[in-house]
Amino acid sequence: MPLNAPEIELRAWIRLSLEPELGAARIRLLLSVFGMPQHIVEATTGSLARYLDPALAARLRQPPGPDIQAAIDQALDWLRADGHHLLTLADPHYPRALYALADPPPILYAHGRLDILNRPMLAIVGARHATADGERNAHAFARHLALQGWCVVSGLASGIDGAAHAGALDAGEAGGGTLAVLGTGIDRVYPPAHHALAHRIATHGLLLSEFPLGTPGLPFHFPQRNRLVAALSQGVLVVEAAARSGSLITARLAGELGREVFAIPGSIHSPLSRGCHALIRQGAKLVESGQDIVEELRQGALPGLRATPAPGADPGAAPPGAPPPAAPDTSATGPDADIAPEAGLDPDADALLRRIGLDPVDLDTLRADLDWPIDRLQGCLTLLEVAGRIDRTSDGRYRRGTRPPAAL
Repeated sequence: MPLNAPEIELRAWIRLSLEPELGAARIRLLLSVFGMPQHIVEATTGSLARYLDPALAARLRQPPGPDIQAAIDQALDWLRADGHHLLTLADPHYPRALYALADPPPILYAHGRLDILNRPMLAIVGARHATADGERNAHAFARHLALQGWCVVSGLASGIDGAAHAGALDAGEAGGGTLAVLGTGIDRVYPPAHHALAHRIATHGLLLSEFPLGTPGLPFHFPQRNRLVAALSQGVLVVEAAARSGSLITARLAGELGREVFAIPGSIHSPLSRGCHALIRQGAKLVESGQDIVEELRQGALPGLRATPAPGADPGAAPPGAPPPAAPDTSATGPDADIAPEAGLDPDADALLRRIGLDPVDLDTLRADLDWPIDRLQGCLTLLEVAGRIDRTSDGRYRRGTRPPAAL
């Protein structure tokens, strides 16, 4: 397949996305200042150092290292195959709905039919270890919605996700299809048992990933994936969910983005009904059929969308030539020194939990203290929140959790 942009431009996009210290937020800032990505890598060290750490600015002025160069070549080779696409922020096929995010991915790897992105979308999410009734409900709702022209979005996980994708595909070519957002590189399938399902989706729908080729399914990648599921969709249906689950985080993100949230009620005795019941108490719409969702959304336009910006433009970024934002004052905020981190955490979660005490701390302060890319930080925060290790306050700050923690 011919490349969908000049190779020099694609190489620059891929190179920026692979630089471990950049992250989506910094890339958007640089795009707003310098324009297209090739202009960023051609900028002087002094110009880049106004917005980046001097060492990182100097590295961007050098040719990419051998590992990044090999990854760029691999991505371009992958892109030449039929049905493979690379969607950048400057690409007309890039999903406009993602501009509602503070950190839309600079590039997306796509495998399948790009026309899927033009259809109205509804996410269906839920428990990985779903009941047989839950999977039947997910399949039936997805098939009905697809037959009504909706594209069903989910995360290709076991349980509810897989049943939803299968239901949408079973609606046939006349249906709205399905879109799977991956928590791995697009050349990997997780769980492995969904290889056949992923092949069906690539043939009749679309696979989408923000992660580089070869990326494995690490725990903090799935909360990152969930924010894309929420942003792409006009609404989110939660079929089954425990009291603390990634599905509830997806629903919360959807609500924050102005999307509709729906939930299917269940038995008061089932642990997998508690999350849905909690959502309903918080204002999610109780639904008993796919038609309930269709009627609710029929007149609604997807909220939160902005006009597609010019390539490299960022409506929320500082104007060209402006100095980078000052780091927030962290002198009055710090972790409680008497609280020890809990066992069983990966190194990122352990480092983050050490920084969060009983006093609420905001996202900007955590970024300044840890110097992590925003996607890495938000993914780890979501993982700790799902596990009950931290709580999110009403003003969006974070503190040590007061509930018994769940296993990570």
